[in-house]
Amino acid sequence: MSLRLFCILSLFLIAACQPTPPPEAVLSTPVDALPVRLERDAPDLIPTPLPDALIAEADADYLLLANLYARTIPSVVNIEAEIGDLKTTDTSRGSGFVYDDQGHLITSAHVIKGAKRIRVTFNDGTVLEATLVGMDTYSDLAVIRVSVAVDRLRPLTMADSGGVRVGQRAIAIGNPFGLSGSMSVGIVSGIGRMLRSAALIDNEALPGFQNPDIIQTDTPINPGNSGGPLLNSQGEVIGVTTAIRTESGVFQGVGFAVPARTVQRIVPQLIKNGRVDYPWLGLIVMPEENGYGVSGLADSLRLPVSGGVLVRGVTLASPADQAGLQGGREIVEVRGQAVCAGGDIIVAVNDSVVRTMDDLMAYVIAYTEPGDIVSLRIVRGGQTYDVPVTLQARPNAGDSSVRDCEG
Repeated sequence: MSLRLFCILSLFLIAACQPTPPPEAVLSTPVDALPVRLERDAPDLIPTPLPDALIAEADADYLLLANLYARTIPSVVNIEAEIGDLKTTDTSRGSGFVYDDQGHLITSAHVIKGAKRIRVTFNDGTVLEATLVGMDTYSDLAVIRVSVAVDRLRPLTMADSGGVRVGQRAIAIGNPFGLSGSMSVGIVSGIGRMLRSAALIDNEALPGFQNPDIIQTDTPINPGNSGGPLLNSQGEVIGVTTAIRTESGVFQGVGFAVPARTVQRIVPQLIKNGRVDYPWLGLIVMPEENGYGVSGLADSLRLPVSGGVLVRGVTLASPADQAGLQGGREIVEVRGQAVCAGGDIIVAVNDSVVRTMDDLMAYVIAYTEPGDIVSLRIVRGGQTYDVPVTLQARPNAGDSSVRDCEG
């Protein structure tokens, strides 16, 4: 084969092996001929800053919190209480805040209980000695006082905690673990809780005497936060941090605060009298947890209502006893639990609907005083009655006889 013919055949074979371009395709520059350009070396590929308006919108929540902190931190104090005697001394640490321009500060009773010396440190570093004005172990609230120029005091505004709703922002400012001026943020995760006073203050309270209408929050609260304010987004006090539910001693997602409504009821009495007189009915009721309230017992006991307070018994000579309220008459087993049945069912107090014992106690403590007459609407034997009850002051700790299924 001639050289010329060989070349022609070779070219023909090479052309036949080339891929067929897509229809209407245009021949372009080979990829390996393009210049290499990495993203880090390409200024035109670097993202440009976002518009200020977009950044401001994204940071609005943080701006609110920073502003709130700057406005309220001068009112929040660190509290150190020396507790003990000449031989042994311990230091209790907590938080507090300015209540008025007379030098009154609010904190938790368990922070300063038994203190022989109370030292207050303001956020600007000012350290002052404080004196005890009064404390109430049932609500876990205390009032102390410092002597300082009026222009140094910036009282916080109290909110109407009756308007607090689950899901709203809850902001705590205090001194957890001694870290002064710390802010933590969460939400209100529950309202209307009831804590046994004995669970808060060394089992000192009477069995059955409880701290009602408590705010539950997932805002991180740790030792040292007690007595500090729980704030809403306006910087108003919705509660005073008081306790956590924990098995380790540190926050595990459930914290509690005494509501502002209780603070406004208790603190003026502490300032005026150094103590608090609570109104008392003298009712004995079965714990309502785990479905043993009226709503959970309605079907089993064939109750005529689905909400209210089932009276198990009354304390002898108490307001409830003197008004003629009746406790249960027979023991009935419900889901393996003995229930004292047949007693009066309280469904309203002063025309305010009552569905649980929490509702009744929250109303009585927030809106009444010893000596007031309240109207209890009760259901007895299928009939509804309005019964006037004259409230007494809560008695001191001690045993009292009870009129119920067992006595």
